[in-house]
Amino acid sequence: MKHRRVGSVMSGEVVSARRTTPADDMARWLAEYDISGLPVVDAEDRVIGIVSTTDLTQARRASATDGALTAGAVMSAPARTVRADDSVVRAARLMCTSGVERLPVVDEEARLVGMVTRRDVLRIFARPDAEIREEVIDDIAVRALWLSPHSLDVAVQDGVVTLSGHLESSGAAAIVVRMTRQIDGVTGVVDRLTYRCEAPYRPPA
Repeated sequence: MKHRRVGSVMSGEVVSARRTTPADDMARWLAEYDISGLPVVDAEDRVIGIVSTTDLTQARRASATDGALTAGAVMSAPARTVRADDSVVRAARLMCTSGVERLPVVDEEARLVGMVTRRDVLRIFARPDAEIREEVIDDIAVRALWLSPHSLDVAVQDGVVTLSGHLESSGAAAIVVRMTRQIDGVTGVVDRLTYRCEAPYRPPA
């Protein structure tokens, strides 16, 4: 199973600043768009830093000449970024380890193409149990392993998947468990699968 990609959840409409953008403008944008940070880009739209609400507040408190503050003086650099084809899981981990609420999304040339937020990420991991169950049966059992949809008994509660059923081999059971763990939104897997023999998985002829 492949985790969902950042490009599928990011916002493509991004408010950004330039190195010379005044603090007053940035403060107004943060409030107007109800966001906690602004990417700072150069003339080629490459991300060179980010200005958070905290960065701006601390800089204004420390400066006696608030009108002279610019994004270049306030921003944190280099900015932590992700690519559109990165997994949502990677973005979530980067947010967690960096302690940030949002990440600029860039292309292969480091140019800004979007923004992904903690809210975007949590929306993926808060999937309905019924949707997770359907993915286990349809994508794993039927499409990936060519099993009968009735060969697995799948129960999901609060993201925890309980797998029951009798399969042909230990290899098939191991693959089902491993792939289920990789589904976005799954917080745990309870393995109650049984199998006919100890053998690698072999797809049907």
